[in-house]
Amino acid sequence: MQVCKEIFFEVKSDLNLVDKILEKLEEINQPWISIKDWNQCKLALVEGFTNAVRHAHKDLPKDTIISIKITLTKEQIIIKIWDYGKPFDLEEFINNYLQKKDPLSDGGRGLEILQKIATKFTYTRLENNQNCLLISKKLSI
Repeated sequence: MQVCKEIFFEVKSDLNLVDKILEKLEEINQPWISIKDWNQCKLALVEGFTNAVRHAHKDLPKDTIISIKITLTKEQIIIKIWDYGKPFDLEEFINNYLQKKDPLSDGGRGLEILQKIATKFTYTRLENNQNCLLISKKLSI
C-alpha cells in the first residue's frame, strides 16, 4: 500500500468544528478520486467525528481532544478517529441494535451509514484508554 497523501490533526470535541475537519480532508483531495467516492468519504468522516462527540465524549469536557488521521492511497482512503470514551462493542451494537431498529426511529443512523459506505469498519479499544474508529473505503478506479 503506497501512501499518496496523509494528514494528522487534532480537534476539540465540538460539533461546530465539522467545517474545519472537512477543510483538512480537502488537503488530500485528488482529481482522480470520483465525486461519489469523495462525497462518501466526507460523509464517513463527519459521521465518525459526530459519533465521537455525541456518544464517546458526551460526558467529557468540550476541550477533550479527538485525533484524526486520513491516509490516501491509489486504492483507498483510510480514516482513523481516536476518542477517549468508554469501551464500546461495535459488533454487538450492529448485531443487536441495527438489525432490530425501527427504520422510522430517530438516531442510530450514523453507524448504519458508516457500515454501508466502508469497505472495512472497526472500533477498537487501545491500551492507552483510547478508542480507534477505523473507516476504510475502497476507491473506484
